[in-house]
Amino acid sequence: MAEQRSGAGASGQGRGAGQAETDRELSAEELREIEERFDPESRFRPLSKPLTRAITVALFVLSVYHTYTAGFGIPRATNHMGLHLSFTLGLIFLSFAIWGRGETEPGLLRPLGLPVWDWALAILGIVSAYYVAWIYDDLAFRVGNPNATDLTMGTILILVLLEATRRAMGWPLPVIALLFMAYAYFGQSMPGVLQHPGASWSNIVNHLYLTSQGIYGTALIVISTYVFHFVLFGVLATRIGLGQLFIDMASAVAGRFSGGPAKVSVLSSAMLGSISGSSIANTVTTGALTIPAMRKIGYPKHFAAAVEAAASTGGQITPPVMGAVAFLMIEYLGVPLTTILTAALVPAFMHFFGVIVQVHLEAKRRGLRGLSRDEIPRVMAVLARDWLTVVPLILLVSILLSGRTPYNAAFWGILSCIAVGLAQTGLARLGWMNPTCRLGWRDLIDAFVQGARMSLSVTAAAALVGVIIGVVTLTGVGFKIVYLVTSTAGQWAEAVTPIVPFLTDPAGLTLLFTLLMTALVCVLMGCGIPTTANYLIMIAIAAPILGALGVQPIVAHFFVFYYGVLADITPPVALAAYAAAGIAGADPFKAGNTAFRLGMGKVLVPFVFVFSPSLLIVVDGFTWGEFWLATLGAMAGIYALSAAFAGWLFGPLYAFERALMAVAAILLVAPSPWPTAIGVVLVLPTALRQILGRGQPASG
Repeated sequence: MAEQRSGAGASGQGRGAGQAETDRELSAEELREIEERFDPESRFRPLSKPLTRAITVALFVLSVYHTYTAGFGIPRATNHMGLHLSFTLGLIFLSFAIWGRGETEPGLLRPLGLPVWDWALAILGIVSAYYVAWIYDDLAFRVGNPNATDLTMGTILILVLLEATRRAMGWPLPVIALLFMAYAYFGQSMPGVLQHPGASWSNIVNHLYLTSQGIYGTALIVISTYVFHFVLFGVLATRIGLGQLFIDMASAVAGRFSGGPAKVSVLSSAMLGSISGSSIANTVTTGALTIPAMRKIGYPKHFAAAVEAAASTGGQITPPVMGAVAFLMIEYLGVPLTTILTAALVPAFMHFFGVIVQVHLEAKRRGLRGLSRDEIPRVMAVLARDWLTVVPLILLVSILLSGRTPYNAAFWGILSCIAVGLAQTGLARLGWMNPTCRLGWRDLIDAFVQGARMSLSVTAAAALVGVIIGVVTLTGVGFKIVYLVTSTAGQWAEAVTPIVPFLTDPAGLTLLFTLLMTALVCVLMGCGIPTTANYLIMIAIAAPILGALGVQPIVAHFFVFYYGVLADITPPVALAAYAAAGIAGADPFKAGNTAFRLGMGKVLVPFVFVFSPSLLIVVDGFTWGEFWLATLGAMAGIYALSAAFAGWLFGPLYAFERALMAVAAILLVAPSPWPTAIGVVLVLPTALRQILGRGQPASG
C-alpha cells in the first residue's frame, strides 16, 4: 500500500499546475455544452417565452398521453403511431434549428422568433404523419393503388422525415435512407447481382407510407409503445436519486481498491447506463463525477475519459433495459423478455470484466491508490438515506419478469417513481430522507417534459429506419447482400485453406470471414447513429447473412447489436469517447483508441457466442460443458489480452511475454478444448515466473 500511495503521489506531482483545471468538477452549463457538441439529439435551440411555454405544454401532454395508454390500453396501432409521430415531427421543427442552435429574434418572417419555413414544416409534418390514421378505414380499398392525395402526403412525409432526422441526429441516417431510396428507384442501372427492375415513385411511396412494411412498421410501433415509456422512467428514476444511489453504492463496493475511482466509474455506469438509453448522456452524467476523481489519483486524462466512455457504452447491453433494444428484440424474435435478458447476462458481464481488469492492471502498473476511508460512503448510511429510490426499479423488474407487457411494467414503474419522489419530499422535511432528491410538482412536470424531449430524435430515427427496411422488403436487396457476403467469404476460405493446411474446416472459415465482414459493416453503419436505429438497420441487412450460415436468430441479433453499440467507442466517430474527452480535457482520438481497447470484451465475445452459442444460455443445443468452456476461456483470454496491453500481469512483463500473452488470449477465447489448452501452456511460464519471483523488474 505504501508503494501504491507513493506512486500515486509521484504521478500527481508530475501532472503540473495546468492539469489541475481538468480535475475540477465542471459546471452544469459546461456539461450541457459538451453534451450538445457531441450529441445532436440534445442540441435544442433557445426559444421565446411564449413558444417555450407552448412546447413545454405539448411535451408534457405527450408524456401524460403515453403514461395513460401504458396503464389503460393503447388505441388502434395506426392512430397511436400517427399521433405519436405527428407530435414528434411538429416538436422537432419547433425545437431544432436548421443549423446549430439558431436565432430567436422575432420579425416579419419569424413569428415568435421562428422562421416561417419551420412553422410550415411543422404543420406539414403533423398533417402528413396523421393522414394515414385519418383515412385508415378507406385505405384497405386502395393499398397498391394510391390516389394523388396519398402520393402527395406520402412524398411530403418522407421529405419532412429526412429533414427532421437530420436536424435531430445529423447527416448519417438521412444519407443512408436516401441511398436506399435511390437504389429502389434506379434498380435497372445497378451492377451485377444488385440489379432489379426498379420501382416507380408511386410504388415506393405506397410501400413506405401506406403499408406496415415501411414508416408505420414494427420499429415505430415499438418506439411509441415501449421505448418512450422507458425513457420517461429513466428520467424520473434519475430525478428521485437512483443514479446517485448507484454511484454511492459503487463507491462503497469498489472505491477502496487500487484505482478505486475508475472501478466506481465502471460499476456505476453499468447500472445507470441500462436505464438511461444513451451512451453519451450516461457518459456526461456519471463522467462529471468520476473523471475528475480518476484524474485526482493519477490516471492520465485520455485513460480516465476512455474508462467512462467504455463503461457508459456497456450500459446499452446491460439488462434489464439494454437501452430499450431488449423490447425491439421481443418483437422481432418473438420470444419472452426473460429469454432476452438471460441471453444478455454473460456477454454483458464479459464486457465489464474486460474493462475492470484493464483498469486494475493499469492501476497496479502506475501504483495508484484507492479512495481513502473518508472518501468512501458507508453502505448502511447510503441505504438509510436512499433506499426508497430503488423501489421503482425492483417493481419494474419484477413486473417484467412476471410476463406482463413491458409498457404495463413501465406504467407501474413511472407511478412508483412519482410516489417515491413525493414521499421523499415529505420525509426530507422531517429530516428522514435525502434532502437533495425531492420531487415536487414542478420537478415532476419538468421530468415529464424532459422524457418526451429525449424521445423526439429516437422516434424520428425509428420512422426513417422504416424507410430503409421498407426498401429492403420492396427490392429484395437483403437476399442479394446475403449472397454477396457469403459467396465472398466462401472464396476467401477456399483461398486460405491450402495455405494453412491445419485449417481443415472450410465452413468454419467461411463463417469466420462472414463475421468479420458483418462486424465491420455494423461498426461503420453505427457511426453517429443511435443504438436502437443501428440495431433496426442491422437486423434488416446483416442478421440475415448470419442466418444463411445456420446461426440461430437470437445469436445473430446479439452479434449485430453488440457491434452496432461498439461504434460509440470506435474511431473515427467515437462520440461517447469524444464527450468524455471533453470533460477530461483529453485528446479525443487518443481517448477513442483507448476506449476501443478497453471495450475489447465487446469485440471478442460476439465471436465466442457465435461459435459457442451456449454462452447465451437460452439457445438450442445448450450444454453446461460448452457453457463453462466458453465462459472460463473467454475470461482467461480477456485477462491475458489485458495483461498484454498493460504490460503487467502480477508484475511488469518483458516485451516477448506481452506478445505471448496476446497470442495466448486469442487461443483461450476460441471455444474449443485444444486451442484453450495451448493458450494455458503459453501463459503458465510467465505467470509462474512472476509468482515465484515477484518484485523483479522486467525491461524491454
